[in-house]
Amino acid sequence: MTQPDDTLTPFHMLAPDAILDAVESTAYRCDGHITALNSYENRVYQIGIEDAQPVIAKFYRPKRWTDDAIIEEHELTTALAELEIPVIAPLHRDGRTLFYSGPFRFALYPRVGGRAPELDDPEHLAQLGRCLARIHNVGSISPFKHRPRIDIDSFVIRPQQFLLQHDFIPPHIIASYETLLGFIIRRLETIMHSCSGIRLLRLHGDCHAGNILWYNNGPSLVDFDDARMGPSVQDLWMFLSGDREYMGARLHDLLEGYCEFREFDARELHLIEPLRTMRMVHHAGWLARRWDDPAFPGAFPWFNTQRFWEEHILHLKEQLAMMDEPPLEWRHG
Repeated sequence: MTQPDDTLTPFHMLAPDAILDAVESTAYRCDGHITALNSYENRVYQIGIEDAQPVIAKFYRPKRWTDDAIIEEHELTTALAELEIPVIAPLHRDGRTLFYSGPFRFALYPRVGGRAPELDDPEHLAQLGRCLARIHNVGSISPFKHRPRIDIDSFVIRPQQFLLQHDFIPPHIIASYETLLGFIIRRLETIMHSCSGIRLLRLHGDCHAGNILWYNNGPSLVDFDDARMGPSVQDLWMFLSGDREYMGARLHDLLEGYCEFREFDARELHLIEPLRTMRMVHHAGWLARRWDDPAFPGAFPWFNTQRFWEEHILHLKEQLAMMDEPPLEWRHG
């Protein structure tokens, strides 16, 4: 596979003709219609197919994942789909799911419609819980070999280092940021050590409302691109926000459905706010690493402004305090 020129943007060679040529290399006949879909880490398009339903073509960001890591994701979602668990798995062509065209790797998916779940609806949350429990039952059978796990180093320490080394943080708040991150890292290490006996499993990893399609009165999960090893609560906590009472009610609804298919270790409730904190730091680092990609400044104009960094530090201070609060309460049954 030809490697793209690092001095240019990652997708500079992905012109419409290149997209159509790639899809047609898998024996589909395109009708020339291309619609760009909302995606920044990768590039995703709806492609019209002659005398058939459109397909979704996902072109992977060069050098982010190894082939083995991508295939592991495909193998997991394929196994889930074969068990009739509602996930959107890649299409197989001649026994393959990962394809190559020029400098790019890509996969094809069926087009599936749907809407976002209603997170105020207890039945929606219970159905999400049931679906996630079934996914985790499969995810717990064996570990990923080529994908990383959710940990402090990759989600906090390395993003922090990148931000500081590349002058993203305004000079007048660097000292405050470094001091705060020091406190956060030490608190995270203490909490993670106390929860070291919690089992890790293969997860969706980025399970939020934007990756759920509500279709035929139930959820379908899409985009396992961030699948990693981690605690099961990683796929639950992003549905919980608001004040403590509200989050507790939503947690009850989720776990009511979840526990119909899988036991939940209540110790994982201690990890909700630490995981939320880790994601906040990781997200800022992700935006910084992608800032040279022309798609990012236009999509995230608020990032890398003085106001963003001041609010980011304020939110991290709030999270540091939240990590000292008792976990949400939950009583099974």
